[in-house]
Amino acid sequence: MALLTVPTLELVAELSVSVAAPIEAGEVIGVGTSGRRRIIAITGGTVRGKLNGRVLPGGADFQLIVSATTAVLDARYMLELDNGAKVFVQNHALRRGSAEAIAKLVKGEPVDPAEIYFRCVPTFEVSDPALAWLTESVFIGTGARFPERVEIAFYQVG
Repeated sequence: MALLTVPTLELVAELSVSVAAPIEAGEVIGVGTSGRRRIIAITGGTVRGKLNGRVLPGGADFQLIVSATTAVLDARYMLELDNGAKVFVQNHALRRGSAEAIAKLVKGEPVDPAEIYFRCVPTFEVSDPALAWLTESVFIGTGARFPERVEIAFYQVG
């Protein structure tokens, strides 16, 4: 059997995403879903690294709290880069931690990021041909939730 290449990671961008207070929709039930739905508006932020610019207000993170320790996240938002190019981001994530740490996060209290597993898989839509590379690779990320913001680092898998 041939040796397969071990993937590498290249840091592409670090985002600091400002967020509003959560909207609690309560327990949801039905085919294919169960848990507590939360929606958190994205109000702005910054992008630094290989990509530079800002996070535009108007996006949101649609969370499904599936247990006392785990949440599935689906954030959708737009970046505006320094050159004016727009990048739509859809970011699927898994966040888990101890029941105590997650309860603090849900209440908006600070939690040491080392206590929380927060990994994501962003995908991108672009209209600038110079950014097509964002649609031609796999990206992963890591994040941390703070009371008023989310910090995320995106890596290109090589």
